[in-house]
Amino acid sequence: MAKELKDLTKRATDYSRWYNELVVKADLAESADVRGCMVIKPYGYAIWERMQQDLDARFKKTGVQNAYFPMLIPKSFLSKEADHVEGFAKECAVVTHYRLKADHENGGVVVDPEAKLEEELIIRPTSETTIWNTYRKWIHSWRDLPLCCNQWCNVMRWEMRTRLFLRTAEFLWQEGHTAHATREEAEERARQMLDVYADFAREVMAMPVIRGVKSETERFAGALDTYTIEAMMQDGKALQSGTSHFLGQNFGKAFNVQFINKENEPEFAWATSWGVSTRLMGALIMTHSDDNGLVLPPHLAPIQVVIIPISKGDKDGGALDERLQALTAELEAKGIRVKYDNADNKRPGFKFADYELKGVPVRLVMGARDLENGTVELMRRDTLEKTTLPLEGIADHVAALLEEIQTALYTKAENRLKERIYTCNDYEEFKSKVKDGGFFLCPWDGTPETEARIKEETQATIRCVPFGYSQEDLGCDMVSGKPATCRVIMARSY
Repeated sequence: MAKELKDLTKRATDYSRWYNELVVKADLAESADVRGCMVIKPYGYAIWERMQQDLDARFKKTGVQNAYFPMLIPKSFLSKEADHVEGFAKECAVVTHYRLKADHENGGVVVDPEAKLEEELIIRPTSETTIWNTYRKWIHSWRDLPLCCNQWCNVMRWEMRTRLFLRTAEFLWQEGHTAHATREEAEERARQMLDVYADFAREVMAMPVIRGVKSETERFAGALDTYTIEAMMQDGKALQSGTSHFLGQNFGKAFNVQFINKENEPEFAWATSWGVSTRLMGALIMTHSDDNGLVLPPHLAPIQVVIIPISKGDKDGGALDERLQALTAELEAKGIRVKYDNADNKRPGFKFADYELKGVPVRLVMGARDLENGTVELMRRDTLEKTTLPLEGIADHVAALLEEIQTALYTKAENRLKERIYTCNDYEEFKSKVKDGGFFLCPWDGTPETEARIKEETQATIRCVPFGYSQEDLGCDMVSGKPATCRVIMARSY
């Protein structure tokens, strides 16, 4: 087994360290030279591309079009929506000058003091302000609505504590921004996009999620409601994996986006925004992977099947290569993403360990004896089970197996989620159990004071008021003793 696997920290030993090591050893990403930023390596980016492609198709089915807006936002734009600027002010990176000049005395370069910008520019932490300033020019009548745009881009939020994929100063994401003629249309769109994210998580990432609405304290800055999908990682912590926001008319009013409605009267447009980011890469890793490395759902794996020949020289190498080239073509004809690794620069044992580390769902191995017997060895990455199968019909078997693995990964994660959702009405019990992970359904009195106390004393937060769970017979808040207004999911989180 390759040294990389021997050195991978076990999850039970140090889950956080296991995650950090796996991201690097599996060739997904590495830290950049800029504090808090990352370099996404080709294998990691290939996974992100598959996420992009699938999500992009889902967005377009709902009538969304892609566009692109500037990375730099005039500082004055952020001040137009008070809650919005307050929510992002501490994370903003500011551009103040536009030129450098040579420092002949000390060497190197310095900022040219004569090149100070008349108005400072913010590197976008999110794009509501610049997009709604643009929408003002595009929207005049109810006939111009709905206007539904999305952009794939990078954003900058100056995080103090960073971790690859989960929280970085710069990250990749998509952000959708829609304008509507009525409140009902906007609210329906916000919920629709939440469902798109949840379906993607289930069908492509094999990751179960809980849908719900955030508390007022946890809402997106400037939103009237924030809807969320919350996923549980293997250590029992929550990871917010996608959000959709109903923004009301806040940005319509802030940027004077008015339209003439069907009654021939002026009205401010209603807004939503919604997004997911490369944080999904972290969710993917922590939902499925194990002590041997990545475990990738077949629907996302850049390589679904790797084929490795074991040749003992030129005598059997030609015939083996010919047969496996034909098998590769047969699998590709079925739409399966295959890599035939017949390179002789690495030993088979190293290749086995490397593809296992990278989470390739299925491995096929054939040697001279297999060729003679008309068989092939198959290993599935999720269970590490090995079987020897006839070559005849192997392509159909692999196609079916990939779907079986996809379903098995979801079922395993779903069972883990269900087993670790606890109903809890006692605060002392909650404090003793929450440190070990899990989602806790608890009665809450709806006050920010109680919410703040729980966070301070337990490091747990209200993840959401979950959909699909009873909100009857709530009883009293377990902290304040006051009548509860709803039952919420509480958990420690990333």
